[in-house]
Amino acid sequence: MMTSTRGQIWFDALTARASSDEAGPVRSADAPLGDTTARFIAVVPDPQNRFPRATDNVVGLEQGWLLARTVREAIDADRNAALKRPLVAIVDVKSQAYGRREELLGVHLACAAAVDAYASARLAGHPVVALIVGPAMSGAFLAHGYQANRIVALDASGIAVHAMGKEAAARVTRRSVEGLDELGERVLPMSYKMSAYAKLGLLHELIAGIDADAPTHEHVWRVQASLVAAIDDARRGPRDLSSRLQSADAIRTRAASIEVRKRMAEQWDAP
Repeated sequence: MMTSTRGQIWFDALTARASSDEAGPVRSADAPLGDTTARFIAVVPDPQNRFPRATDNVVGLEQGWLLARTVREAIDADRNAALKRPLVAIVDVKSQAYGRREELLGVHLACAAAVDAYASARLAGHPVVALIVGPAMSGAFLAHGYQANRIVALDASGIAVHAMGKEAAARVTRRSVEGLDELGERVLPMSYKMSAYAKLGLLHELIAGIDADAPTHEHVWRVQASLVAAIDDARRGPRDLSSRLQSADAIRTRAASIEVRKRMAEQWDAP
Protein backbone atom coordinates (compact mmCIF):
# COMPACT_ATOMS: atom_id res chain seq x y z
CA MET A 1 0.00 0.00 0.00
CA MET A 2 1.41 3.39 -0.99
CA THR A 3 2.01 5.96 1.74
CA SER A 4 0.51 9.42 1.36
CA THR A 5 2.43 11.72 -0.93
CA ARG A 6 2.87 15.39 -0.20
CA GLY A 7 0.22 16.18 -2.77
CA GLN A 8 -2.30 14.13 -0.80
CA ILE A 9 -1.11 15.52 2.54
CA TRP A 10 -1.48 19.14 1.47
CA PHE A 11 -4.74 18.53 -0.40
CA ASP A 12 -6.21 17.11 2.81
CA ALA A 13 -4.74 19.91 4.93
CA LEU A 14 -6.02 22.72 2.72
CA THR A 15 -9.45 21.27 2.01
CA ALA A 16 -10.11 19.47 5.34
CA ARG A 17 -11.12 16.40 3.31
CA ALA A 18 -9.81 12.85 3.55
CA SER A 19 -8.49 12.08 0.07
CA SER A 20 -8.39 8.37 0.96
CA ASP A 21 -12.19 8.40 0.69
CA GLU A 22 -11.91 9.25 -3.00
CA ALA A 23 -10.67 7.25 -5.96
CA GLY A 24 -8.69 8.19 -9.03
CA PRO A 25 -5.46 10.02 -9.77
CA VAL A 26 -6.76 13.61 -9.59
CA ARG A 27 -8.25 15.15 -6.45
CA SER A 28 -10.39 18.27 -6.76
CA ALA A 29 -12.40 20.11 -4.13
CA ASP A 30 -13.75 23.59 -3.45
CA ALA A 31 -12.82 24.85 0.01
CA PRO A 32 -12.64 28.17 1.89
CA LEU A 33 -9.48 30.23 1.42
CA GLY A 34 -9.42 33.62 3.09
CA ASP A 35 -12.70 35.34 2.32
CA THR A 36 -13.39 33.34 -0.83
CA THR A 37 -13.73 29.76 -2.04
CA ALA A 38 -10.94 28.23 -4.09
CA ARG A 39 -10.73 25.05 -6.12
CA PHE A 40 -7.81 22.89 -4.98
CA ILE A 41 -6.43 20.33 -7.44
CA ALA A 42 -3.80 17.66 -6.85
CA VAL A 43 -2.36 14.67 -8.72
CA VAL A 44 -1.90 11.66 -6.44
CA PRO A 45 -0.80 8.02 -6.84
CA ASP A 46 -3.37 5.68 -8.36
CA PRO A 47 -2.25 2.06 -7.72
CA GLN A 48 -5.20 0.67 -9.70
CA ASN A 49 -4.61 2.76 -12.80
CA ARG A 50 -5.02 0.73 -15.98
CA PHE A 51 -1.71 2.12 -17.28
CA PRO A 52 1.23 0.57 -15.39
CA ARG A 53 3.40 3.65 -15.92
CA ALA A 54 0.77 5.91 -14.36
CA THR A 55 0.25 4.37 -10.92
CA ASP A 56 2.48 6.91 -9.17
CA ASN A 57 2.07 10.67 -8.81
CA VAL A 58 2.74 11.34 -12.48
CA VAL A 59 0.73 12.97 -15.27
CA GLY A 60 -0.41 10.45 -17.85
CA LEU A 61 -3.39 10.06 -20.14
CA GLU A 62 -6.11 9.96 -17.50
CA GLN A 63 -4.44 12.53 -15.29
CA GLY A 64 -4.14 15.05 -18.12
CA TRP A 65 -7.74 14.73 -19.23
CA LEU A 66 -9.04 14.79 -15.64
CA LEU A 67 -7.05 17.93 -14.86
CA ALA A 68 -8.51 19.58 -17.94
CA ARG A 69 -12.03 18.53 -16.96
CA THR A 70 -11.95 19.86 -13.40
CA VAL A 71 -10.43 23.18 -14.51
CA ARG A 72 -12.95 23.64 -17.32
CA GLU A 73 -15.82 22.77 -14.98
CA ALA A 74 -14.77 25.76 -12.86
CA ILE A 75 -14.51 27.96 -15.95
CA ASP A 76 -18.00 26.98 -17.09
CA ALA A 77 -19.54 27.38 -13.63
CA ASP A 78 -18.08 30.87 -13.20
CA ARG A 79 -18.58 32.06 -16.76
CA ASN A 80 -21.01 34.81 -15.73
CA ALA A 81 -19.56 35.48 -12.28
CA ALA A 82 -18.15 38.92 -11.60
CA LEU A 83 -15.35 37.42 -9.50
CA LYS A 84 -13.89 34.14 -10.72
CA ARG A 85 -12.89 31.55 -8.16
CA PRO A 86 -9.17 30.99 -7.61
CA LEU A 87 -7.60 27.71 -8.70
CA VAL A 88 -4.79 26.25 -6.58
CA ALA A 89 -2.68 23.58 -8.26
CA ILE A 90 -0.97 21.55 -5.53
CA VAL A 91 2.17 20.34 -7.29
CA ASP A 92 3.83 17.05 -6.36
CA VAL A 93 4.51 15.35 -9.68
CA LYS A 94 7.52 13.22 -10.57
CA SER A 95 7.13 13.21 -14.34
CA GLN A 96 4.79 12.64 -17.24
CA ALA A 97 3.95 8.95 -17.63
CA TYR A 98 6.45 7.35 -20.00
CA GLY A 99 5.15 4.24 -21.71
CA ARG A 100 4.53 2.79 -25.14
CA ARG A 101 0.77 2.73 -24.70
CA GLU A 102 0.73 6.27 -23.33
CA GLU A 103 2.65 7.51 -26.34
CA LEU A 104 0.46 5.63 -28.82
CA LEU A 105 -2.76 6.92 -27.22
CA GLY A 106 -1.56 10.52 -27.09
CA VAL A 107 -0.21 11.43 -23.67
CA HIS A 108 1.02 14.64 -25.32
CA LEU A 109 -2.59 15.54 -26.15
CA ALA A 110 -3.75 14.84 -22.59
CA CYS A 111 -1.00 17.01 -21.14
CA ALA A 112 -1.73 19.73 -23.71
CA ALA A 113 -5.41 19.67 -22.74
CA ALA A 114 -4.44 20.34 -19.12
CA VAL A 115 -2.10 23.17 -20.16
CA ASP A 116 -4.80 24.72 -22.32
CA ALA A 117 -7.39 24.48 -19.55
CA TYR A 118 -5.18 26.20 -16.99
CA ALA A 119 -4.18 28.90 -19.49
CA SER A 120 -7.82 29.43 -20.47
CA ALA A 121 -8.80 29.78 -16.81
CA ARG A 122 -6.05 32.33 -16.21
CA LEU A 123 -7.03 34.38 -19.27
CA ALA A 124 -10.70 34.19 -18.25
CA GLY A 125 -9.88 35.88 -14.95
CA HIS A 126 -9.43 32.96 -12.58
CA PRO A 127 -6.40 33.62 -10.36
CA VAL A 128 -4.32 30.46 -10.80
CA VAL A 129 -1.71 29.75 -8.13
CA ALA A 130 0.68 26.79 -8.12
CA LEU A 131 1.77 25.54 -4.71
CA ILE A 132 4.87 23.36 -5.06
CA VAL A 133 5.12 20.90 -2.16
CA GLY A 134 7.12 18.12 -3.85
CA PRO A 135 8.95 17.50 -7.11
CA ALA A 136 7.76 19.55 -10.08
CA MET A 137 9.36 17.72 -12.93
CA SER A 138 9.36 17.84 -16.68
CA GLY A 139 6.11 17.72 -18.66
CA ALA A 140 4.11 16.97 -15.52
CA PHE A 141 4.81 20.45 -14.14
CA LEU A 142 4.11 21.99 -17.54
CA ALA A 143 0.67 20.33 -17.46
CA HIS A 144 -0.07 20.96 -13.79
CA GLY A 145 1.12 24.25 -12.37
CA TYR A 146 3.37 26.08 -14.79
CA GLN A 147 0.52 28.08 -16.37
CA ALA A 148 -0.22 29.71 -13.01
CA ASN A 149 -0.34 33.48 -12.57
CA ARG A 150 1.78 33.05 -9.46
CA ILE A 151 3.99 30.17 -8.27
CA VAL A 152 4.76 29.68 -4.58
CA ALA A 153 6.88 26.86 -3.19
CA LEU A 154 7.92 25.38 0.11
CA ASP A 155 11.63 25.62 0.86
CA ALA A 156 12.10 22.01 1.96
CA SER A 157 14.09 18.93 1.02
CA GLY A 158 12.79 16.89 -1.90
CA ILE A 159 11.35 19.90 -3.68
CA ALA A 160 12.80 20.78 -7.06
CA VAL A 161 11.72 22.19 -10.41
CA HIS A 162 13.61 20.62 -13.28
CA ALA A 163 13.42 18.95 -16.67
CA MET A 164 14.61 15.59 -15.32
CA GLY A 165 15.75 13.85 -12.15
CA LYS A 166 19.26 14.51 -10.89
CA GLU A 167 20.59 11.03 -11.70
CA ALA A 168 19.23 11.21 -15.26
CA ALA A 169 20.65 14.70 -15.74
CA ALA A 170 24.04 13.51 -14.55
CA ARG A 171 24.01 10.71 -17.15
CA VAL A 172 22.94 13.04 -19.95
CA THR A 173 25.63 15.60 -19.11
CA ARG A 174 28.20 12.83 -18.50
CA ARG A 175 28.87 14.00 -14.98
CA SER A 176 28.65 12.47 -11.55
CA VAL A 177 25.80 13.60 -9.31
CA GLU A 178 28.38 15.50 -7.25
CA GLY A 179 29.68 17.12 -10.43
CA LEU A 180 26.16 18.14 -11.38
CA ASP A 181 25.68 19.75 -7.98
CA GLU A 182 28.90 21.69 -8.47
CA LEU A 183 27.72 22.83 -11.91
CA GLY A 184 24.47 24.01 -10.35
CA GLU A 185 26.41 26.34 -8.08
CA ARG A 186 27.72 28.16 -11.17
CA VAL A 187 24.81 27.76 -13.62
CA LEU A 188 21.49 28.55 -11.94
CA PRO A 189 19.17 26.64 -14.32
CA MET A 190 21.15 23.45 -13.63
CA SER A 191 20.72 23.70 -9.87
CA TYR A 192 18.25 21.51 -7.99
CA LYS A 193 17.94 23.96 -5.10
CA MET A 194 14.72 25.93 -4.80
CA SER A 195 16.74 28.93 -3.61
CA ALA A 196 18.48 28.89 -7.00
CA TYR A 197 15.20 28.49 -8.87
CA ALA A 198 13.84 31.50 -6.98
CA LYS A 199 16.71 33.62 -8.32
CA LEU A 200 15.41 33.06 -11.86
CA GLY A 201 12.43 35.26 -11.02
CA LEU A 202 9.80 32.57 -11.58
CA LEU A 203 8.65 32.23 -7.97
CA HIS A 204 6.26 34.64 -6.32
CA GLU A 205 7.33 33.38 -2.90
CA LEU A 206 9.58 30.73 -1.37
CA ILE A 207 8.08 29.77 2.00
CA ALA A 208 10.66 28.69 4.58
CA GLY A 209 10.20 26.88 7.88
CA ILE A 210 7.38 24.55 6.77
CA ASP A 211 7.33 20.81 7.45
CA ALA A 212 6.32 19.56 4.02
CA ASP A 213 5.56 16.02 5.22
CA ALA A 214 3.74 16.71 8.50
CA PRO A 215 2.51 20.32 8.54
CA THR A 216 1.21 21.73 11.79
CA HIS A 217 -1.88 23.94 12.00
CA GLU A 218 0.44 26.96 12.07
CA HIS A 219 2.22 25.74 8.92
CA VAL A 220 -1.09 25.28 7.11
CA TRP A 221 -2.21 28.74 8.20
CA ARG A 222 1.03 30.30 6.92
CA VAL A 223 0.65 28.59 3.55
CA GLN A 224 -2.98 29.67 3.32
CA ALA A 225 -1.93 33.26 4.03
CA SER A 226 0.68 33.05 1.27
CA LEU A 227 -1.90 31.68 -1.17
CA VAL A 228 -4.33 34.49 -0.30
CA ALA A 229 -1.59 37.07 -0.90
CA ALA A 230 -0.65 35.46 -4.23
CA ILE A 231 -4.29 35.42 -5.33
CA ASP A 232 -4.73 39.09 -4.43
CA ASP A 233 -1.55 39.96 -6.33
CA ALA A 234 -2.72 37.99 -9.36
CA ARG A 235 -6.08 39.77 -9.39
CA ARG A 236 -4.29 43.13 -9.49
CA GLY A 237 -1.87 42.14 -12.23
CA PRO A 238 -2.16 41.28 -15.93
CA ARG A 239 -3.53 37.90 -16.93
CA ASP A 240 -0.47 36.95 -18.94
CA LEU A 241 2.84 35.65 -17.51
CA SER A 242 4.83 38.85 -18.00
CA SER A 243 5.35 39.24 -14.24
CA ARG A 244 7.94 36.46 -14.39
CA LEU A 245 10.29 38.77 -16.28
CA GLN A 246 9.65 41.87 -14.18
CA SER A 247 10.89 40.85 -10.74
CA ALA A 248 14.22 42.10 -9.41
CA ASP A 249 15.65 38.57 -9.59
CA ALA A 250 14.58 38.12 -13.20
CA ILE A 251 15.98 41.49 -14.24
CA ARG A 252 19.32 40.57 -12.67
CA THR A 253 19.71 36.92 -13.70
CA ARG A 254 17.75 36.81 -16.98
CA ALA A 255 18.94 40.06 -18.54
CA ALA A 256 20.03 38.36 -21.77
CA SER A 257 16.72 36.53 -22.13
CA ILE A 258 14.81 39.76 -21.55
CA GLU A 259 16.93 41.54 -24.17
CA VAL A 260 16.35 38.76 -26.72
CA ARG A 261 12.60 38.98 -26.18
CA LYS A 262 12.72 42.75 -26.55
CA ARG A 263 14.62 42.59 -29.86
CA MET A 264 12.37 39.85 -31.23
CA ALA A 265 9.29 41.90 -30.38
CA GLU A 266 10.78 44.96 -32.09
CA GLN A 267 11.51 42.97 -35.25
CA TRP A 268 8.12 41.27 -35.20
CA ASP A 269 6.26 44.56 -34.85
CA ALA A 270 8.45 46.44 -37.30
CA PRO A 271 6.57 47.86 -40.35
